[in-house]
Amino acid sequence: MGKGECWVAFRGNVSLGTVTVAAPHAVPEGYPAPATAGSFWQLAVDPSERGTRLGQRLLALAEERIAALGSAQVVIDTSAQATELVGWYRRRGYVPVGTWRWDVTNYESVVLSNALLAR
Repeated sequence: MGKGECWVAFRGNVSLGTVTVAAPHAVPEGYPAPATAGSFWQLAVDPSERGTRLGQRLLALAEERIAALGSAQVVIDTSAQATELVGWYRRRGYVPVGTWRWDVTNYESVVLSNALLAR
């Protein structure tokens, strides 16, 4: 949360989803993304909200904030084994641009990108 804007979706006093946004987003040398790209992470929705489009609304919010912060491209990464999630992003215009292995994980990540100005 300390590295970006953290947005939380509530219904009453109950948190239902979250996303953290930064633009530009600092990445390590060699990461397959331009230095000017924005990013989001920790996009999460309570399982009880599946099918309500809350995830899509949080994604749209993240993309809007990244564009407002001046980035024309968004880049994200997730576990390469999370094929359902990768498919969810691909259906929303994200394209795989490479892979990355973070030193704090035990899996390879797929890096996905989406151009924001083309909308």
